[in-house]
Amino acid sequence: MHFPDESDLAADAAAAAPIDFSAPEGFRSGFVSFVGRPNTGKSTLTNALVGQKIAITADQPETTRHPIRGVIHRDDSQIVVVDTPGLHRPRTLLGERLNEIVKDTYQDVDLIAVCVPADEKIGPGDRWIVDAVRKVAPKTELIGVVTKVDKVGKDKVGEQLLALHDLLEGAEVIPVSATEKIQLDVLADVIADHLPEGPKFYPDDHVTDDDRDTRMAELIREAALAGLQDELPHSVAVQIDEVAPSADREGVLDVHAIIYVEREGQKAILRGKGGRRLSRTVHNARLQIIEMLGQNVYLDIRLKVAKNWQSDPKQLGKLGF
Repeated sequence: MHFPDESDLAADAAAAAPIDFSAPEGFRSGFVSFVGRPNTGKSTLTNALVGQKIAITADQPETTRHPIRGVIHRDDSQIVVVDTPGLHRPRTLLGERLNEIVKDTYQDVDLIAVCVPADEKIGPGDRWIVDAVRKVAPKTELIGVVTKVDKVGKDKVGEQLLALHDLLEGAEVIPVSATEKIQLDVLADVIADHLPEGPKFYPDDHVTDDDRDTRMAELIREAALAGLQDELPHSVAVQIDEVAPSADREGVLDVHAIIYVEREGQKAILRGKGGRRLSRTVHNARLQIIEMLGQNVYLDIRLKVAKNWQSDPKQLGKLGF
């Protein structure tokens, strides 16, 4: 998967309708990627900084499956946040492909922010990620972000700041809470200070590069994952099958989606007793899609088995990986 660099963006901008990308003298712009173990709050932090939900969140690790770009517009800078899947030791072909996407992303950004949660001690997994980042992008500057500082006391936050500072060999470290909006402006200031001077890459109303169908599929997957445990979440994939204006309901958009799992027994879990879990998934996802699109939606979801799709190259290609 090719991650667009500055020349790609300039070419796209030139081909599109004329847009004013001018910026005042001293304006800074660039790309920052949040990295860290799965479930360290990277997606929640991305949404909080952008000011809009562009990345789904869930209690399970490895929720994010493709790089999601969100744009932070400021008077003195334009920050493009790239939320990536968590770098991890892969167990499946899907995991291997996600890791390759992440590594490609790291090579194309201006700054990498290593995230660790305040309520978990830094361990071998964090050190493995930092080492991997330094091997893949040795020239890219690093900063540290201690997330979820609202969950612990000040002493614990201080200990974690020092530990991350040492892990990153003296890099700047910032404590934040995305849910409580603590220090988000400070983090944005620090990121902007580390970006090069340059023009705007996106118009002022641009929020994310994800297309409509991808965002809808992700919202459905988020709703389906709610309350699931163990390994089933990794077996869930969503595709939008068809989107069209309703033939008999004015102003309603009909959305037909498929949730793929790897085994028949997993279908039963997602359907739930009497179909109640699936109904709840449809209800919750529909509300999120309506909020995103700003119009009424009829949502139909079917469950299908794609046997062992996480390790099947043909199935992975069909599902967009």
